[in-house]
Amino acid sequence: MLVVMQHQASEEQIAGVVRAIREMGLDAHPMPGATRTAIGVTGNAEAIDATRLESFPGVLELVRVTKPYKLVSREMQPDDTLIELPPTCIGAGTFTIIAGPCSVESEENIMEVARELTRRGVHLLRAGAFKPRTSPYSFQGMEQAGLDILAKAREETGIRIVTEVMDAEHVSAVEDAADILQVGTRNMQNYSLLKRLARSRHPVLLKRGMSATLDEWLMAAEYLMAGGNRKVILCERGVRTFADHTRNTLDLSVIPPVKQLSHLPIIVDPSHGTGRRDYVPAMALAGLAAGADGLMIEVHPDPQNALSDGAQTIDFEQFDRLMESLRQLAEPLGREIN
Repeated sequence: MLVVMQHQASEEQIAGVVRAIREMGLDAHPMPGATRTAIGVTGNAEAIDATRLESFPGVLELVRVTKPYKLVSREMQPDDTLIELPPTCIGAGTFTIIAGPCSVESEENIMEVARELTRRGVHLLRAGAFKPRTSPYSFQGMEQAGLDILAKAREETGIRIVTEVMDAEHVSAVEDAADILQVGTRNMQNYSLLKRLARSRHPVLLKRGMSATLDEWLMAAEYLMAGGNRKVILCERGVRTFADHTRNTLDLSVIPPVKQLSHLPIIVDPSHGTGRRDYVPAMALAGLAAGADGLMIEVHPDPQNALSDGAQTIDFEQFDRLMESLRQLAEPLGREIN
Protein backbone atom coordinates (compact mmCIF):
# COMPACT_ATOMS: atom_id res chain seq x y z
CA MET A 1 0.00 0.00 0.00
CA LEU A 2 1.14 3.54 -0.78
CA VAL A 3 -0.30 6.57 1.01
CA VAL A 4 0.08 9.58 -1.28
CA MET A 5 0.02 12.89 0.58
CA GLN A 6 -1.29 16.15 -0.84
CA HIS A 7 1.21 18.62 -2.27
CA GLN A 8 0.63 21.05 0.63
CA ALA A 9 0.65 18.39 3.37
CA SER A 10 2.56 19.59 6.44
CA GLU A 11 5.29 17.70 8.30
CA GLU A 12 2.86 17.33 11.20
CA GLN A 13 0.23 15.72 8.94
CA ILE A 14 2.81 13.32 7.47
CA ALA A 15 3.98 12.38 10.97
CA GLY A 16 0.38 11.73 12.01
CA VAL A 17 -0.13 9.25 9.16
CA VAL A 18 3.17 7.53 9.98
CA ARG A 19 2.10 7.13 13.63
CA ALA A 20 -1.25 5.68 12.60
CA ILE A 21 0.41 3.14 10.31
CA ARG A 22 2.74 2.01 13.08
CA GLU A 23 -0.16 1.77 15.54
CA MET A 24 -1.66 -0.81 13.14
CA GLY A 25 1.47 -2.92 13.63
CA LEU A 26 2.79 -2.05 10.16
CA ASP A 27 5.98 -0.41 8.90
CA ALA A 28 5.86 3.09 7.45
CA HIS A 29 8.44 4.28 4.90
CA PRO A 30 8.15 8.03 4.17
CA MET A 31 9.51 8.89 0.70
CA PRO A 32 9.73 12.64 0.03
CA GLY A 33 9.38 13.46 -3.68
CA ALA A 34 9.83 16.48 -5.88
CA THR A 35 6.15 17.48 -5.65
CA ARG A 36 4.71 15.50 -2.73
CA THR A 37 5.52 12.90 -0.07
CA ALA A 38 4.39 9.29 -0.31
CA ILE A 39 4.43 6.83 2.57
CA GLY A 40 5.02 3.18 1.78
CA VAL A 41 3.23 0.66 3.98
CA THR A 42 4.63 -2.86 4.44
CA GLY A 43 3.61 -5.73 6.66
CA ASN A 44 0.42 -7.75 7.01
CA ALA A 45 -1.91 -6.31 4.36
CA GLU A 46 -4.99 -7.49 6.28
CA ALA A 47 -4.06 -5.14 9.15
CA ILE A 48 -4.36 -2.01 6.99
CA ASP A 49 -7.38 0.12 7.92
CA ALA A 50 -7.73 1.95 4.61
CA THR A 51 -10.80 3.93 5.67
CA ARG A 52 -8.97 5.34 8.69
CA LEU A 53 -5.92 6.33 6.67
CA GLU A 54 -7.99 8.04 3.98
CA SER A 55 -9.62 10.22 6.63
CA PHE A 56 -6.36 11.79 7.84
CA PRO A 57 -5.76 15.46 6.96
CA GLY A 58 -3.31 15.85 4.09
CA VAL A 59 -3.95 12.41 2.53
CA LEU A 60 -4.63 12.55 -1.21
CA GLU A 61 -5.17 8.86 -2.02
CA LEU A 62 -4.24 5.27 -1.20
CA VAL A 63 -2.65 3.20 -3.96
CA ARG A 64 -2.43 -0.58 -3.76
CA VAL A 65 0.96 -1.93 -4.86
CA THR A 66 0.37 -5.06 -6.92
CA LYS A 67 3.90 -6.48 -6.96
CA PRO A 68 5.12 -8.87 -4.22
CA TYR A 69 8.14 -6.57 -3.81
CA LYS A 70 6.89 -3.24 -2.48
CA LEU A 71 9.73 -0.85 -1.65
CA VAL A 72 11.75 -1.99 -4.68
CA SER A 73 8.81 -1.36 -6.99
CA ARG A 74 8.46 1.68 -9.25
CA GLU A 75 4.80 1.70 -8.17
CA MET A 76 6.05 2.69 -4.72
CA GLN A 77 8.77 5.08 -5.92
CA PRO A 78 8.47 6.38 -9.50
CA ASP A 79 11.75 8.33 -9.49
CA ASP A 80 15.08 6.57 -10.06
CA THR A 81 17.25 5.99 -7.00
CA LEU A 82 20.61 7.76 -7.07
CA ILE A 83 23.39 6.34 -4.89
CA GLU A 84 25.77 9.18 -4.02
CA LEU A 85 29.38 8.42 -3.11
CA PRO A 86 31.21 11.72 -3.60
CA PRO A 87 32.94 12.41 -5.93
CA THR A 88 30.88 9.86 -7.87
CA CYS A 89 27.38 8.39 -7.96
CA ILE A 90 25.48 5.44 -9.41
CA GLY A 91 22.18 5.72 -11.26
CA ALA A 92 19.99 8.47 -12.75
CA GLY A 93 21.49 8.97 -16.20
CA THR A 94 25.13 8.41 -15.34
CA PHE A 95 27.32 5.44 -16.27
CA THR A 96 29.67 4.43 -13.47
CA ILE A 97 32.80 2.30 -13.80
CA ILE A 98 33.90 -0.06 -11.03
CA ALA A 99 37.21 -1.77 -11.78
CA GLY A 100 39.98 -3.78 -10.20
CA PRO A 101 41.30 -7.31 -9.69
CA CYS A 102 39.15 -10.25 -8.70
CA SER A 103 40.88 -10.53 -5.34
CA VAL A 104 43.28 -8.74 -3.04
CA GLU A 105 46.58 -10.48 -3.77
CA SER A 106 49.11 -8.20 -2.07
CA GLU A 107 49.53 -4.63 -0.89
CA GLU A 108 51.82 -3.88 -3.82
CA ASN A 109 49.24 -5.09 -6.35
CA ILE A 110 46.29 -3.20 -4.85
CA MET A 111 48.24 0.04 -4.46
CA GLU A 112 49.37 -0.15 -8.08
CA VAL A 113 45.82 -0.77 -9.29
CA ALA A 114 44.40 2.02 -7.10
CA ARG A 115 46.92 4.54 -8.46
CA GLU A 116 46.36 3.47 -12.08
CA LEU A 117 42.57 3.73 -11.72
CA THR A 118 42.65 7.15 -10.04
CA ARG A 119 44.93 8.43 -12.81
CA ARG A 120 42.21 7.39 -15.25
CA GLY A 121 39.43 9.08 -13.30
CA VAL A 122 37.90 5.85 -11.95
CA HIS A 123 36.51 6.39 -8.45
CA LEU A 124 35.53 2.84 -7.43
CA LEU A 125 37.96 -0.06 -6.89
CA ARG A 126 36.67 -3.64 -6.70
CA ALA A 127 38.67 -6.46 -5.10
CA GLY A 128 37.70 -9.37 -2.88
CA ALA A 129 39.24 -9.91 0.55
CA PHE A 130 36.94 -12.90 1.10
CA LYS A 131 36.58 -15.15 -1.95
CA PRO A 132 33.89 -17.85 -2.20
CA ARG A 133 35.36 -20.39 -4.61
CA THR A 134 33.90 -23.53 -6.13
CA SER A 135 36.99 -25.52 -5.21
CA PRO A 136 38.20 -25.60 -1.58
CA TYR A 137 41.75 -25.73 -2.96
CA SER A 138 41.51 -22.42 -4.84
CA PHE A 139 42.78 -19.12 -3.42
CA GLN A 140 40.23 -18.03 -0.80
CA GLY A 141 41.42 -14.44 -0.31
CA MET A 142 43.50 -12.66 2.32
CA GLU A 143 40.48 -12.00 4.58
CA GLN A 144 41.18 -9.40 7.31
CA ALA A 145 44.66 -8.69 5.95
CA GLY A 146 43.02 -8.00 2.60
CA LEU A 147 40.56 -5.57 4.20
CA ASP A 148 43.46 -3.74 5.83
CA ILE A 149 45.13 -3.36 2.42
CA LEU A 150 41.93 -2.01 0.86
CA ALA A 151 41.55 0.49 3.70
CA LYS A 152 45.13 1.67 3.13
CA ALA A 153 44.51 2.08 -0.61
CA ARG A 154 41.45 4.21 0.11
CA GLU A 155 43.35 6.34 2.62
CA GLU A 156 46.32 6.96 0.34
CA THR A 157 44.53 7.47 -3.00
CA GLY A 158 40.99 8.52 -2.06
CA ILE A 159 39.47 5.78 -4.21
CA ARG A 160 36.23 4.22 -3.00
CA ILE A 161 36.20 0.48 -2.20
CA VAL A 162 33.74 -2.22 -3.32
CA THR A 163 34.28 -5.64 -1.76
CA GLU A 164 32.28 -8.76 -1.00
CA VAL A 165 30.92 -9.74 2.38
CA MET A 166 30.18 -13.45 2.76
CA ASP A 167 28.85 -13.81 6.31
CA ALA A 168 26.83 -11.69 8.72
CA GLU A 169 29.66 -11.93 11.25
CA HIS A 170 32.04 -10.17 8.83
CA VAL A 171 29.80 -7.18 8.05
CA SER A 172 31.26 -4.80 10.65
CA ALA A 173 34.83 -5.50 9.58
CA VAL A 174 33.98 -5.02 5.90
CA GLU A 175 32.10 -1.80 6.68
CA ASP A 176 35.29 -0.36 8.17
CA ALA A 177 37.27 -0.98 4.98
CA ALA A 178 34.69 -0.56 2.20
CA ASP A 179 32.25 1.98 0.81
CA ILE A 180 29.97 -0.49 -1.00
CA LEU A 181 29.24 -3.96 0.38
CA GLN A 182 28.87 -6.62 -2.32
CA VAL A 183 26.60 -9.65 -1.99
CA GLY A 184 27.84 -12.35 -4.35
CA THR A 185 25.71 -14.61 -6.53
CA ARG A 186 25.94 -17.51 -4.07
CA ASN A 187 24.57 -15.34 -1.25
CA MET A 188 21.69 -13.57 -3.02
CA GLN A 189 19.23 -15.59 -0.94
CA ASN A 190 21.30 -15.75 2.25
CA TYR A 191 18.53 -14.10 4.23
CA SER A 192 20.40 -13.78 7.52
CA LEU A 193 23.13 -11.86 5.67
CA LEU A 194 20.57 -9.70 3.86
CA LYS A 195 18.82 -8.85 7.14
CA ARG A 196 22.14 -7.79 8.67
CA LEU A 197 23.06 -5.68 5.64
CA ALA A 198 19.62 -4.07 5.81
CA ARG A 199 20.80 -2.38 9.01
CA SER A 200 23.98 -1.06 7.41
CA ARG A 201 24.41 2.56 6.36
CA HIS A 202 26.58 1.46 3.44
CA PRO A 203 25.21 0.90 -0.06
CA VAL A 204 24.79 -2.77 -0.98
CA LEU A 205 25.62 -4.16 -4.42
CA LEU A 206 23.37 -7.19 -4.88
CA LYS A 207 24.53 -9.63 -7.54
CA ARG A 208 21.89 -11.76 -9.22
CA GLY A 209 21.89 -15.41 -8.18
CA MET A 210 23.24 -17.67 -10.89
CA SER A 211 19.82 -19.34 -11.31
CA ALA A 212 17.58 -16.54 -10.01
CA THR A 213 14.51 -15.21 -11.78
CA LEU A 214 13.93 -11.46 -11.92
CA ASP A 215 11.23 -11.67 -9.23
CA GLU A 216 13.52 -13.64 -6.91
CA TRP A 217 16.28 -11.09 -7.41
CA LEU A 218 13.99 -8.15 -6.67
CA MET A 219 12.59 -9.93 -3.61
CA ALA A 220 16.15 -10.29 -2.30
CA ALA A 221 16.53 -6.53 -2.75
CA GLU A 222 13.24 -6.10 -0.88
CA TYR A 223 14.82 -7.78 2.16
CA LEU A 224 17.46 -5.05 2.21
CA MET A 225 15.00 -2.19 1.77
CA ALA A 226 12.40 -3.59 4.17
CA GLY A 227 15.08 -3.63 6.88
CA GLY A 228 15.89 0.03 6.33
CA ASN A 229 18.67 0.16 3.72
CA ARG A 230 17.46 2.20 0.73
CA LYS A 231 20.88 2.26 -0.98
CA VAL A 232 20.70 -0.88 -3.10
CA ILE A 233 22.45 -1.46 -6.44
CA LEU A 234 21.55 -4.45 -8.62
CA CYS A 235 24.26 -6.27 -10.60
CA GLU A 236 23.64 -8.62 -13.53
CA ARG A 237 26.58 -11.03 -13.62
CA GLY A 238 25.35 -13.82 -15.84
CA VAL A 239 23.11 -16.81 -15.18
CA ARG A 240 23.59 -20.54 -15.65
CA THR A 241 22.11 -21.96 -18.86
CA PHE A 242 22.79 -24.91 -21.18
CA ALA A 243 25.29 -22.78 -23.16
CA ASP A 244 28.97 -23.67 -22.79
CA HIS A 245 30.65 -21.12 -25.08
CA THR A 246 30.96 -18.71 -22.13
CA ARG A 247 31.33 -19.17 -18.38
CA ASN A 248 27.80 -17.83 -17.81
CA THR A 249 25.08 -16.35 -20.01
CA LEU A 250 25.10 -12.57 -19.55
CA ASP A 251 21.40 -11.69 -19.49
CA LEU A 252 21.31 -8.14 -20.85
CA SER A 253 17.63 -8.65 -21.65
CA VAL A 254 16.92 -8.27 -17.93
CA ILE A 255 17.91 -4.57 -17.94
CA PRO A 256 14.76 -3.10 -19.59
CA PRO A 257 12.34 -4.98 -17.29
CA VAL A 258 14.40 -4.01 -14.23
CA LYS A 259 14.14 -0.38 -15.34
CA GLN A 260 10.41 -0.79 -15.93
CA LEU A 261 9.62 -2.53 -12.65
CA SER A 262 12.09 -0.95 -10.21
CA HIS A 263 13.68 2.38 -9.39
CA LEU A 264 16.97 0.78 -8.31
CA PRO A 265 20.13 1.25 -10.41
CA ILE A 266 21.48 -1.78 -12.26
CA ILE A 267 25.06 -2.38 -13.35
CA VAL A 268 26.57 -5.18 -15.48
CA ASP A 269 29.54 -7.46 -14.78
CA PRO A 270 30.77 -8.62 -18.21
CA SER A 271 33.83 -10.28 -16.66
CA HIS A 272 31.90 -12.93 -14.71
CA GLY A 273 29.13 -12.84 -17.30
CA THR A 274 31.42 -14.18 -20.03
CA GLY A 275 34.49 -15.62 -18.30
CA ARG A 276 36.55 -14.61 -21.35
CA ARG A 277 38.60 -11.43 -21.50
CA ASP A 278 38.22 -11.16 -25.28
CA TYR A 279 34.42 -11.03 -24.89
CA VAL A 280 34.42 -8.40 -22.12
CA PRO A 281 34.67 -5.23 -24.31
CA ALA A 282 31.79 -6.18 -26.60
CA MET A 283 29.47 -7.07 -23.72
CA ALA A 284 30.50 -3.96 -21.79
CA LEU A 285 29.44 -1.80 -24.75
CA ALA A 286 26.23 -3.82 -25.05
CA GLY A 287 25.48 -3.15 -21.39
CA LEU A 288 25.77 0.59 -21.96
CA ALA A 289 23.55 0.37 -25.06
CA ALA A 290 20.96 -1.71 -23.16
CA GLY A 291 20.51 1.02 -20.54
CA ALA A 292 22.60 -0.19 -17.60
CA ASP A 293 23.84 2.36 -15.06
CA GLY A 294 27.42 1.12 -15.03
CA LEU A 295 29.93 -1.69 -15.27
CA MET A 296 32.00 -3.82 -12.91
CA ILE A 297 35.13 -4.93 -14.77
CA GLU A 298 38.06 -7.06 -13.63
CA VAL A 299 41.36 -5.28 -14.35
CA HIS A 300 44.84 -6.45 -13.33
CA PRO A 301 48.37 -5.32 -14.28
CA ASP A 302 49.28 -8.91 -15.19
CA PRO A 303 46.14 -11.02 -15.77
CA GLN A 304 48.10 -14.12 -16.77
CA ASN A 305 49.50 -14.33 -13.24
CA ALA A 306 46.39 -13.24 -11.32
CA LEU A 307 45.59 -15.52 -8.37
CA SER A 308 41.93 -15.79 -9.39
CA ASP A 309 39.84 -15.31 -12.55
CA GLY A 310 42.78 -14.33 -14.75
CA ALA A 311 41.07 -15.66 -17.89
CA GLN A 312 38.30 -13.05 -17.66
CA THR A 313 40.51 -10.15 -16.54
CA ILE A 314 41.83 -7.42 -18.85
CA ASP A 315 45.04 -5.41 -18.45
CA PHE A 316 45.28 -1.61 -18.37
CA GLU A 317 46.04 -1.27 -22.07
CA GLN A 318 42.84 -3.17 -22.90
CA PHE A 319 40.98 -1.17 -20.25
CA ASP A 320 42.05 2.11 -21.85
CA ARG A 321 40.79 0.99 -25.25
CA LEU A 322 37.49 -0.09 -23.71
CA MET A 323 37.07 3.25 -21.92
CA GLU A 324 37.62 5.14 -25.17
CA SER A 325 34.99 2.98 -26.91
CA LEU A 326 32.55 3.56 -24.04
CA ARG A 327 33.01 7.33 -24.27
CA GLN A 328 32.37 7.27 -28.01
CA LEU A 329 29.15 5.29 -27.51
CA ALA A 330 28.00 7.24 -24.45
CA GLU A 331 27.93 10.61 -26.19
CA PRO A 332 25.20 9.89 -28.78
CA LEU A 333 23.22 8.05 -26.10
CA GLY A 334 23.29 11.13 -23.89
CA ARG A 335 25.11 9.31 -21.09
CA GLU A 336 27.97 10.55 -18.92
CA ILE A 337 30.83 8.21 -17.98
CA ASN A 338 31.70 8.41 -14.27
